[in-house]
Amino acid sequence: MSVFSRDFTIDPRRIRVLREVAQRGTVTSAAVGLHLTPSAVSQQIAALSRDLGVPLLEKTGRGVRLTGQARVILQHASAVQAQFERARADLAAFADGARGTVAVAGFSTAISGLIAPAMRHLATVRPGITVTAVEMDPPEVFTRLDRGELDVVVSVDHRGVPPHTDPHYYRTPLLADRLDVGLPVGHRFAELDAVELADLAGETFVAAAPQTSCAEVTFAACAAAGFTPDIRHYSNDWHAVASLVAVGCGVALVPRLAQPLAVEGFVLRPLAGVGAARNIFAAVRAGAQDDPVLAATLQALCEIANALR
Repeated sequence: MSVFSRDFTIDPRRIRVLREVAQRGTVTSAAVGLHLTPSAVSQQIAALSRDLGVPLLEKTGRGVRLTGQARVILQHASAVQAQFERARADLAAFADGARGTVAVAGFSTAISGLIAPAMRHLATVRPGITVTAVEMDPPEVFTRLDRGELDVVVSVDHRGVPPHTDPHYYRTPLLADRLDVGLPVGHRFAELDAVELADLAGETFVAAAPQTSCAEVTFAACAAAGFTPDIRHYSNDWHAVASLVAVGCGVALVPRLAQPLAVEGFVLRPLAGVGAARNIFAAVRAGAQDDPVLAATLQALCEIANALR
């Protein structure tokens, strides 16, 4: 079909596949995110290319790269998707937002520190809103948000999430979650009122699993202090992290949402100066922020975050 035809249309499902390839960099990775086979993804891209009459992908090493035409299409697709979400929000606005369902996803401490308290708050002020919560991390959490399987995502700002300039999402800043230093009781810094992060340059570290947001924040904070942390032990469970620190396996940077950690032999000390923090935000599909049910959910998350500050 020619782009000059009066019958010119674009299948939004194929656009979603193209966007996933753009975000993940390979057809195989996109197939995993979309729960399709690589062959099915390639067929969808090929069909979209035929519909538009332009090339969309070009090989680069072991991956693929979007053509200039593909980037143009995705820019327009984001604007169209945002307009669809606004249409949904306008329809929902006929109701008062007193009833509805919301699927929220976030990392573990976001669920315990932000999402669960927001659910309790909504149960009081908007008992007709049903919220479901699931623990999930990027990039899958944003793929499922794109597919409409999730409505609200709570995430940490790091290189594994879409940038602030991505027009596909509407962001709401929630909290700068300060990091403290976890130390064994007998450590030379354990009695200090505050610890300079740079003074930990020679220490062994315990941290969250590689590629996770907490690991990324630890690397970024230490880099800002002038060193690369020597991480030898990993766990995504903060109680396990504290237990490893308590027996002398190293030190750790522990976010305050994960505290308190009642582990014998483990102490926490604040970082001196400005310190370090992980910036937590909520995201919805662009345009959906005006849906009264989602707006109430975002407001509840903001209220809980404000109370934590």
